[in-house]
Amino acid sequence: MPRPADSADTTEGPAQTLLAQSRALGDPTRHSIFAYVRDAARPVGVAELTKHFGLNHNAIRQHLAKLRDAALLIEERGQRSGPGRPPLLYRPVPGAVERWEGAGPYEALSMMLIDVLRGEGTPLEVGRKAGRELADQYGADGDTLDILDAVARRMGFEPQREQTECGADVVLDRCPFVGPASAAPDIVCDLHRGISEGIALAAQDDADISDLVVRPPASAGCRIQVSTAEQHD
Repeated sequence: MPRPADSADTTEGPAQTLLAQSRALGDPTRHSIFAYVRDAARPVGVAELTKHFGLNHNAIRQHLAKLRDAALLIEERGQRSGPGRPPLLYRPVPGAVERWEGAGPYEALSMMLIDVLRGEGTPLEVGRKAGRELADQYGADGDTLDILDAVARRMGFEPQREQTECGADVVLDRCPFVGPASAAPDIVCDLHRGISEGIALAAQDDADISDLVVRPPASAGCRIQVSTAEQHD
């Protein structure tokens, strides 16, 4: 289960949270670790970071603890692959990347809506174009599920992956666009389906987006149904 953030984002208020995050990211090594986790296509473990940065495990753990306690990273247990405890994995807290590293999900949605208004395509077509661009950012040589998961996490959808007979579903446990999706689900949901299809078209694993099962935005739970290459060979 994800470890809850400490008092930096619960009892001390937004100002203290921002101060704690600013201090945590002020260290160049910690900022680099945060950037590495931000750009990864899946949650990252201590061993991977140790190998990449050439630091010992304890130093990496201390930096990760600072980022976790500042509500920048979520710490959770991965799947057990052998004896001992399951490894600790880290991913960005929804909204933290956009707060410190660039445009938020609402800005991304706004830019896509502007393209639709300019007549540059239907919501589905505009979404596909955006999906291809996002896949390129994450490395189009990755597989569809990993890129979908990374993009959804960065946009604040809190994705969970569930295996199915045809491949896998990416379940979106949170909708960061409750207002727009409630007011115009035909537009917003078509954009999101297009993004998913664009990612699948750009990725190298021949997976298909078979459906987007839409749920009420306030309760979330939409499902991106992915048919993997092994299932449709």
